[in-house]
Amino acid sequence: MGELNEIFKEIDAAITADPSHAKGVEAVYQFNLDSGDSGIYQLVLRGDESYATEGEKEKPDCTLNMGADDFKKMVDGELNGTKAFMSGRLKIKGNMGLALKLQDILGSYKQTT
Repeated sequence: MGELNEIFKEIDAAITADPSHAKGVEAVYQFNLDSGDSGIYQLVLRGDESYATEGEKEKPDCTLNMGADDFKKMVDGELNGTKAFMSGRLKIKGNMGLALKLQDILGSYKQTT
């Protein structure tokens, strides 16, 4: 679980330092990641009070179920979220519109770290 923890700590640090990349998006994303390095994580976007954390702290608006390795590839820009969804590697529950915005949000933070 160490590598996933590090990824979410990086996302948390980036979003805390500059929440502007998620401007206009108020949502709780939950990531249910399995296979090998597994866990439940949340990305809470709420302006200046945005954060990323391990565990289920708040009720999610959009839940993404995928393998931990696929999540790492998505964060690194090696896996397109839409293609992962269409191929069945990513399952989404909840607000699909929020899911579509997520790749751009994660990508913008990856560029700054």
